[in-house]
Amino acid sequence: MATPLEIIKKKRAEAINRIHSKGYLSTKRVHIGMATCEIAAGSKDVMDVFQEAVKKGLTSVHVSQKGCAGRCNLEPTVEVIEEGKIPVKYCKVTKEMAEAIIERHLKKGEIIKEWVIK
Repeated sequence: MATPLEIIKKKRAEAINRIHSKGYLSTKRVHIGMATCEIAAGSKDVMDVFQEAVKKGLTSVHVSQKGCAGRCNLEPTVEVIEEGKIPVKYCKVTKEMAEAIIERHLKKGEIIKEWVIK
């Protein structure tokens, strides 16, 4: 039978593995609005694009959902947060725009200014 210290070490290792596998320590975070109104505006499709990119090898990016931001006229919204930089919020994001955000912003570091919430 394992000692209490061995049990704690095992649980700690499992927790660390979970944190890493979920991408919680990523240097880039993408938050997609997934409130009911945003889903109705198409955010589920946008979320699918980002999740598929991560599955296909987009690294150092954690994709998650966020709740209502109270900006229904700008939905779907996507917020990109990079370590050491000011967050960027994109509005009225389509699947095609999501693909461009991945290619231009997340991979090349280019902010697509014409889509940013001002």
